[in-house]
Amino acid sequence: MELILVIIVLLVVFSITCIKVVPQAERVVIERLGSYLTTWDNGLHVKIPFIDRIRAHVSVKEQVADFPPQPVITKDNVTMSIDSVIYFKVMDPRLFCYGVENPMVAIENLTATTLRNIIGDLDLDTTLVSRDTINAQMRSILDEATDAWGIKVNRVEVKNITPPAAIQQAMEKQMKAEREKREAVLLAEGQKQSAITIAEGNKQAQILAAEAEKEAIILAAEAEKERQIREAEGQAEAIRSVQQATAAGITMVREAGADNAVLTLQSFEALKEVSKGQATKLIIPSDIQGIAGLAASLKEVVSEKGNDQA
Repeated sequence: MELILVIIVLLVVFSITCIKVVPQAERVVIERLGSYLTTWDNGLHVKIPFIDRIRAHVSVKEQVADFPPQPVITKDNVTMSIDSVIYFKVMDPRLFCYGVENPMVAIENLTATTLRNIIGDLDLDTTLVSRDTINAQMRSILDEATDAWGIKVNRVEVKNITPPAAIQQAMEKQMKAEREKREAVLLAEGQKQSAITIAEGNKQAQILAAEAEKEAIILAAEAEKERQIREAEGQAEAIRSVQQATAAGITMVREAGADNAVLTLQSFEALKEVSKGQATKLIIPSDIQGIAGLAASLKEVVSEKGNDQA
């Protein structure tokens, strides 16, 4: 009875050990009598004891492999150190288990040789500025090579590119020289712009001063013209007043019935006033003879009156 109980207990234990639960994002490779049988997905599975065995537990999540720096030589014979990171995912657990011995070591060595081949075709300056190109080429080559291992390479990233110390010092000196050059150029440009601005300001000031002077001259000319016009108008008004007064006087004389003797005397008075002036020309009336005769007659009359008084 006890033997039967022991056998039952052993059977229960073996049954429990033969029941397996595969978690999410994991696959289990099963062998039967040393040969590949199947791949278990996530869920509950049962294997036959002593016949079936678990070959490997394979994660199908995306994994990251960070490899140590690798020494590489550029096309211009510069030795530098480059380390890279690979993002991959197991697509076929069977190929992953049976395709290659130690897949991670195989990927690391393949990455190193691929990186050396790519960098060997590039010079130093091109290598420093071609990270995206290097990443794309490495991903394409590695993805194609790892298909036989059931691995898909999703991304490859070059982390650090470390040139030799002498090259770094030379690059730093070059960068410093470039910065100093840019600083000098910017300073010169600033001085040039400042000089241009000052010259433009002086030019604008001269233009404004010339325009102001021109405006002042125009205003002065307008004022002088206005003064002359007003002066001419005043003179014309004065002449008009004199003419009107003269015409009024002549009208009054005519209305008073003045005879030729009075008019002759007024003519003599006019000649007397003309003789006092600065005029260089003298206009003699056409009836000057009549005036002279009248003057002689007046002289005789005056003489006769004097004799009578005597």
